[in-house]
Amino acid sequence: MSALGDVHVLVVDDNQPMRLLVRSLLRAGGLANVSEAETAAHAFEVMRARPVDLVLVDWMMQPVDGLSFTRMVRWDSASLNPYLPILMLTAHTEASRVAAARDAGVTGFIKKPISTRLLFDRVASALTDARMFIRTEDFFGPDRRRGLARNYEGPLRRATDHPQRTETVDLDDLRVA
Repeated sequence: MSALGDVHVLVVDDNQPMRLLVRSLLRAGGLANVSEAETAAHAFEVMRARPVDLVLVDWMMQPVDGLSFTRMVRWDSASLNPYLPILMLTAHTEASRVAAARDAGVTGFIKKPISTRLLFDRVASALTDARMFIRTEDFFGPDRRRGLARNYEGPLRRATDHPQRTETVDLDDLRVA
C-alpha cells in the first residue's frame, strides 16, 4: 500500500443503502478502491479474489452477524489474513456490546449514524494501528490495551501475573532505572 488510492476497503453490510452511503463517504475521502459484500460468505469470496486492506462490517447481519464474521477472519484456518484490520459498524453502542466486539478481535468501532469525521478517524487509526496481535486460548486480535499506565514498571501488567506463566519477557522491561 503506497498511496491512499491503493487501499482496498471491503464494506460488509446486508443493508444496501448503508453500503452505498459508506462507499460514497469513502470515495469522497479518496478511498476509491471499495468493494461491497451483502453477507459474510460473499465477503470471503471477495477476500479470496483479491487482497483486502481494511474491512468495515455491520454488527447486525443475517445469516452471519459481524461478531461471527470477525471471529471467522481471526480464527478460521482458511482465513487468508487473520491480522486484517476490522472496523465494526453498529447503532448499538452499549459498553457490553463494545466489549463484545473488542473481545471478538475488532480493531475499532464506528457508531451509527455515521459521521464522516469519525469514519475517517477510525479508518486512519485502523490503517496505522501498530498494536501487536495477541493470541490466547480464547482471544485473537489486536492487543486490547492501548498503552501503558504512567506508573507501569513492567514487565508484568497485573498483580496476578506470575513470571513463570509468561512465554516471553522483553529484556528492556527488566532494566533497572
